[in-house]
Amino acid sequence: MTDPFPVLDLRDAAGSEETRAEFLNRLRKAIHEVGFFQLVGHGVEDSDDMLELARQFFALPEADRLALNILDSPLFRGYSELGREHTKGIPDQRQQLDIGPEQPERTSAPGDPAYRCLIGPNEWPKAMPELRPAIESWITRLTDLSHKLLRLMLESLDAPAGFLDDVVDPDPQIHLKLLHYPGPTQTSEDTGSGQGTGIHNDLGLLTLLVQDGNGGLQVAVEDDQFVDVPVIPGAFVVNLGELLEVATRGYVRATLHRVVRPAPGVNRYSIPFFYNPRLDATMQPLPSPYVEGAGGVIDVADNPLFALYGDNVMKGLIRSFPDIVARHHPTLAASAGSANS
Repeated sequence: MTDPFPVLDLRDAAGSEETRAEFLNRLRKAIHEVGFFQLVGHGVEDSDDMLELARQFFALPEADRLALNILDSPLFRGYSELGREHTKGIPDQRQQLDIGPEQPERTSAPGDPAYRCLIGPNEWPKAMPELRPAIESWITRLTDLSHKLLRLMLESLDAPAGFLDDVVDPDPQIHLKLLHYPGPTQTSEDTGSGQGTGIHNDLGLLTLLVQDGNGGLQVAVEDDQFVDVPVIPGAFVVNLGELLEVATRGYVRATLHRVVRPAPGVNRYSIPFFYNPRLDATMQPLPSPYVEGAGGVIDVADNPLFALYGDNVMKGLIRSFPDIVARHHPTLAASAGSANS
């Protein structure tokens, strides 16, 4: 492709009829041909402030961060040290704080599906009280932006813009991560494969990512050749998840991507926001001429795709956090072992 990461200006969607039509045409090509694009003109202006808060969080004393240790959370929420999360069985070399929907604590009941364990409150750092309101405001605004963008994607496919409203309303299973990729120290660490985050697809509908100026995000475009995603200040990198691939019978691409670990002495910070269906929502094929002519999703032997979002997200968590599964969800441990083999 000559333009693997097109830059789309959301203001064009509210322009003249001709401008809107061109925007929708470029949007359709982006989600079909590569599954990634950059979004500007979105009206969310404080990404630099959020990245600075991420830097401040990871600069907290280790004891303050470990007070939120994700190993203590059956909800898979909280702080992860280097190597805690795995991709395809290999530890990712990043620190992170995982935040989900803020919900009341609940007690599991016999017969509950596995994904019900994800419902409950977040862990927040007492040493940094300003973080919670900032993240909650960010989540509210990015949820609204994601829903608007999802409807535009459907419109670009000549599908009813509101066709997926009932799979996200009233409580989409959003997920936000603060990420810190520290470069290895040449004297004390083996740089290994250079994996910051291993090769993967996102699990849900769409992802909005802000990244600092150090880059490192790479996307597989043609023939699984990985290409660096350019850093555009203030832009969101947007990519599509497996559930949109399911709903479009493969017309929309959930494209493989990874993050390369920074060089020694360099620190990379980013904030991905994942917009997903309700845990109990099942995806249905979009009524779209593009979808009707698509060839269908191609299952990979080690990555089955599930139309029920709760099942799809649990597939990912079982693979990614074997220690949490073993500690809090022992009945899932056998699945975790097979998924990480």
